[in-house]
Amino acid sequence: MATPGNPNTVDPMQLSTETNLDELTAFLSQKGILETGENIQKIEKPGEGNMNVVIRITTGKRSLIAKQSKPFVQKYQDIPAPIDRILVEHTFYKTVKNAGVNAHLPKVIGFLPEHHMLFMDDLGNAEDMSFIYEKREMSDIHLEQLVTIAKGMHQSEIASNYPKNLELRQLNHQHIFVLPFMEDNGFSLDDVQNGLKAIAQPFVKDETLKEKVQTLGELYLSMEGGVLLHGDYYPGSWMVKDDHVFVLDPEFSYAGPKEFDLGVMIAHLFMATANATYLDEVIHSYNLPVDIQMTKAFAGIEVIRRLIGLAQLPLARSLEEKKYLLDKARAWVFNHSQ
Repeated sequence: MATPGNPNTVDPMQLSTETNLDELTAFLSQKGILETGENIQKIEKPGEGNMNVVIRITTGKRSLIAKQSKPFVQKYQDIPAPIDRILVEHTFYKTVKNAGVNAHLPKVIGFLPEHHMLFMDDLGNAEDMSFIYEKREMSDIHLEQLVTIAKGMHQSEIASNYPKNLELRQLNHQHIFVLPFMEDNGFSLDDVQNGLKAIAQPFVKDETLKEKVQTLGELYLSMEGGVLLHGDYYPGSWMVKDDHVFVLDPEFSYAGPKEFDLGVMIAHLFMATANATYLDEVIHSYNLPVDIQMTKAFAGIEVIRRLIGLAQLPLARSLEEKKYLLDKARAWVFNHSQ
């Protein structure tokens, strides 16, 4: 891993499930992450991490989650990514002062910026909420919490020097606003589902749609200031434990339009359930001034890019179902009432 000031220098301490337990114990003790006399008994992979290396560290006293960012996307290591994204995540957690929201965030135990490592409480048997794509329903209890969390995040006081996170936004911009709308992006949709390419053609050939998407993409990149955004507010960042929702992985965070977080959230509720009324329900529950047209446009773009872009979801749907979702998404982008 690169260290500050020298991106080609490899950090001597690499987090992985193969890391020597005694060496890691000594390292984390010396750094003050572990208490005196606390020894690591086991390290394991807690789940699939997309952006970062993530391991569970079990000691004789507790269990904690350690994350380390590298200069590439962990799941797709041929894609470069800014290594300081772990700083953005840490800054996000420090910025949220709302006690109600903090109850839905993992507790930060320690941060080693020189090693790009973040340590947090282990949520234990919490479940990734990607299960809503399979269940095709969303609990009212969970939805109420997610809207409340979003509202609390967005109302947090944000410093003028909050990280702009432009490099990671540029990476995200490509995958949201550019690549899904290219006719030849090197990604075979028929490998995802036979016939999906044909369904995508009206979208990648629609110049009016692409102009609208480009405009929203420019807003995503250019806007400075606004509210504290999570930046990736979707089921892969939501966990639930005994009906209590937790929100993780805010490395895409920046100060921007609240409509982006809300649009992404609505898009995934819609894709999971095919229930378009979530758009009105979320905006009503949020109960703060919102640009409805912008929210709908961001939601529509998120649906389209998830269905015909590279960042596919565990979404088992027929071609007819996907066509319905895509058509509704296009209407949202253009603010039609369809």
